[in-house]
Amino acid sequence: MTESPVGTSPIPVGISGIPSQQVGASPYAETPLWNLDASILLVEDDAGDALLVEEMLTDSELDSALTWCKTLAEARAFLDASAAPVCVLLDLHLPDVHGLDAVRQILASDSDAAIVVLTGLEESGTGLRAVAGGAQDYLVKGRLNPEVLSRAIRYALQRKEVERAAAALRANRLIAQENARLERGLLPVPLLRDDRFRVRARYEPGRVHGLLSGDFYDVVQTADGTVHAVIGDVSGHGAAEAALGVCLRVAWRTAVLCGTSHPEQIALLEEILVAERSDSHVFATVTSLAFPPGQRHVQVLRAGHPGLLLRQGTDVTWVEPRGGMALGLLPGAGSWPSVDVPLPPGGGLVLFTDGLFEGRDGPDSRLGEEGLLAMARANGHLPPRAFVDALVAGAAEGAAPYGGLADDVAVLHLGWGSDDDEH
Repeated sequence: MTESPVGTSPIPVGISGIPSQQVGASPYAETPLWNLDASILLVEDDAGDALLVEEMLTDSELDSALTWCKTLAEARAFLDASAAPVCVLLDLHLPDVHGLDAVRQILASDSDAAIVVLTGLEESGTGLRAVAGGAQDYLVKGRLNPEVLSRAIRYALQRKEVERAAAALRANRLIAQENARLERGLLPVPLLRDDRFRVRARYEPGRVHGLLSGDFYDVVQTADGTVHAVIGDVSGHGAAEAALGVCLRVAWRTAVLCGTSHPEQIALLEEILVAERSDSHVFATVTSLAFPPGQRHVQVLRAGHPGLLLRQGTDVTWVEPRGGMALGLLPGAGSWPSVDVPLPPGGGLVLFTDGLFEGRDGPDSRLGEEGLLAMARANGHLPPRAFVDALVAGAAEGAAPYGGLADDVAVLHLGWGSDDDEH
């Protein structure tokens, strides 16, 4: 009989001295009927019972490594060192632990371990309590046979896999719920008082994270009839950036509704960004617009954000009014001029984040601003909703052979009475 020092990872050798690789290699079967992609750990201090289990495994259809430990300390050391899935055959009466605490300690060492408890003839109640405490099954030693043992091991491993899958599903549902909350914060319903003003919006998460990140936008009409709009992009990807984007959007809407002036809105956003960001290198680009009612111009304020597309009939031009630096780069030192841009009757402005044009369209090239403008002009005949969809689809199609869009994409199509998909 080969033994291992207590408290150390035991040597995977059979109870009878046969190397564990040979355990389960029945002389009556040329090919195993079922191969385990897992190891079997027997935790049993009685040598006679251990030998019985080994013989049962030898006569079964299993083909898997067997390791024998006499104490829980040895078993925990083995589990700590093991990278492969393990099925633990666990006796509840060990020198260093007694009863259901053995199950709890095994799970503490390896929560992914499948556990089959070995009980005596009069301990069926204990076996049931062990299953309720986290074990996958229990077996009565006096009623063991190769078929029963092999089936219990297979089923225990399968049940553990199902438990892991169910836990992952629950976690994914929680993540989906959190993402839905972020989505409601990042992608709000425009607050409009006048149905003459038309808004079309589109958001697509990038392939890197596949979830909402730091891009945000909003549209609000104040009591004087002015329509305010904002689009922004927080640097980086992840929940922290998404939360910061929600924070900035809500702060912007609050500032607008409180009558804060255009430049003061941007200064306030920078102050909040600096206070809320998790890292001093985080910054945000922003474009904020104000459409006065009945006037043929729009006030544009840019803080490090890309330019805009101006649509007039089927013509599309690139507009890049003078602006200031991105928020958070040099806190307190920024200056953001408000520039009037002519808006022809029926004209529309298209705002977007840089994910729309920074995707690859070749092995060593990106779509870029010129490529985006060419694509926009090719689709200039489309109504607003179809136009926005065509831009996103074109950028995604060009990037598809090179891994897809790597960044989030947000697009806003805005204008007085120009956003009518019926014409």
